[in-house]
Amino acid sequence: MSFVEEYYDVCIVGAGHAGCEAALACARFGMNTILFTVSIESIAMMPCNPNIGGSSKGHLVREVDALGGQMGINIDKTFIQSKMLNRSKGPAVHSLRAQADKRNYSNEMRKTLEQTENLTIRQMEVTDIIIGKEERNSDDGSRQMEVTDLITDVVLRRKVKGVKTASGASYYSKAVVLCTGTYLKSKCLYGDVVNETGPNGLQAAQYLSKSLQESNVDLFRFKTGTPARIDKRSIDFSKMQEQPGDEVVVPFSFTTDPEEVQKEQVLCWLTYTNENTHEVIRKNLDRSPLFSGRIEGTGPRYCPSIEDKVVRFSDKDRHQLFVEPEGLDSNEMYIAGMSSSLPEDVQYEMYRTVPGLEQAKIVRNAYAIEYDCINPIQLKSSLELKEIEGLFSGGQLNGSSGYEEAAAQGLIAGINAALFVQGKEPFILDRSEAYIGVLIDDLVTKEITEPYRMMTSRAEYRLLLRQDNADLRLSKKGFELGLIDKERYERVLEKERLIKEEVKRIKNVNIGASTKVQDFLESHESATLKTAVSLAELIRRPELSYDDLEELDSERPELSHDVREQVNIQVKYDGYIKRQMKQVEQFKKIENKKLPEQFDYDKVDHLRIEARQKLNLYQPHSIGQASRIGGVSPADISVLLVYFNVR
Repeated sequence: MSFVEEYYDVCIVGAGHAGCEAALACARFGMNTILFTVSIESIAMMPCNPNIGGSSKGHLVREVDALGGQMGINIDKTFIQSKMLNRSKGPAVHSLRAQADKRNYSNEMRKTLEQTENLTIRQMEVTDIIIGKEERNSDDGSRQMEVTDLITDVVLRRKVKGVKTASGASYYSKAVVLCTGTYLKSKCLYGDVVNETGPNGLQAAQYLSKSLQESNVDLFRFKTGTPARIDKRSIDFSKMQEQPGDEVVVPFSFTTDPEEVQKEQVLCWLTYTNENTHEVIRKNLDRSPLFSGRIEGTGPRYCPSIEDKVVRFSDKDRHQLFVEPEGLDSNEMYIAGMSSSLPEDVQYEMYRTVPGLEQAKIVRNAYAIEYDCINPIQLKSSLELKEIEGLFSGGQLNGSSGYEEAAAQGLIAGINAALFVQGKEPFILDRSEAYIGVLIDDLVTKEITEPYRMMTSRAEYRLLLRQDNADLRLSKKGFELGLIDKERYERVLEKERLIKEEVKRIKNVNIGASTKVQDFLESHESATLKTAVSLAELIRRPELSYDDLEELDSERPELSHDVREQVNIQVKYDGYIKRQMKQVEQFKKIENKKLPEQFDYDKVDHLRIEARQKLNLYQPHSIGQASRIGGVSPADISVLLVYFNVR
């Protein structure tokens, strides 16, 4: 029999949020790229909560945008409500969150993919990875590379050569990026019902796990879940609290004109569980797959099911629930905070104890989903598998959770796949440069025992890695990669210039203790002056800001909101920022001390046995990364510094 054979630079497997970013990055690099999906309808699908952003996740979206990714642009086109979270706290933890029209979001991303040059979309299940294996030297001394259809033999240096599909077709490529999300051998469960499908009833990927295991890729099972969708017409919103969006919407993408996103927004709603809800759950725990042992996978600690919450937080008499629309043309309402795998009859009983949901009609049952993912310690910081050259991995396949974490990894995996094809050095962000750097470093250096979720507390330098300055931090890198055009980068340079000049100016503008000034300060409940001070000194007062002082600053230039925001932050937090920059300098010193690849640490005398085992397992690329591996002590780091003569 004859089968289809085609040739590409890069194959992308999976078209979720990771796959879309990976495919767009490769195609924009000029790579001839093919994107595989089990269903065209699943492109950028939002099987769980249809929102983008949130605490720390908003940072990731802004960073993806600053590097030339698509997620921020897409949500700006399709959001139906937008909010800046944590406004009452400092700017380091401000995070944008937008509720999407899920169908429109998917359609817009599909449109972008279809209009991108160098990109082919193919609806087909990928079943195997094609691996090239090294053979012994030929007669003339050159090394030969043979392509094997399936992965059967373990060799020292293996190289990916493409993928095979369920139809028997072979697609040969120089690099492959796996972005399979929650589809590998996935099962959806509620009560005694077990469906071997992917999310939303879509086809699962049943065969690729076997191919990876035959290549000695270590897999484990994780689980996540989603709540029921309720018919909007069956909800009594008068018993719930309105949750409006922001009056002034801040866009996600630095390329979006703020005026274009000022539009009428939909309402979301807040309600709570109660003791009746918890009693229904407690008396039916034996029917939950989560507690009966039917679910094998490990779930996310920071996004537990409602039955898990009731058991773990038994002292709480209620849990908040957000009722959110799935789209403008849909009656489905998402009940955030109430994911479950309880049986259908229990779900009805449980939801109907909640104020406003007494007559609730379920459109889609809540369910848990189990799936295979890889152990991310097998990855380099470039997201290339250590043992298979040219094979990259991104998104939930790497043991993370969330659309934003997936998009960030997909972008980096796509960039590095393209650079690999071009024979260039990989693109790696460190922990001091971006939340993306923190995310990937955590995945590849820490033992992941549950789906990883990004949080602001994970970033040591979060005052520097704010969402508001992502363009200032990363646009130069996006421009150098070729994912941001010159015009956009020049706008960032102009913004930097304006910020620098204005910060310098206000440090040199002094305000005297005139009656006007004293009255102004009293009206803002700020201490009056005894002597002249600079505008910068006034801005550092907690109760005052750059914008507040406009009436005292007659020479102030006309500046955009984002420039004024940066001036205010840089002046108000000047001391803290300088202190953190000194910490980054120390971090960089050990981060730049590189270690050899594929090194046998058993050769290093005086290392503790545990350190040798962990270093051989993780193969860190730098002294800094080695220092973050559990089981490697400061004494072990000192031994490495001496052994490698690192100064």
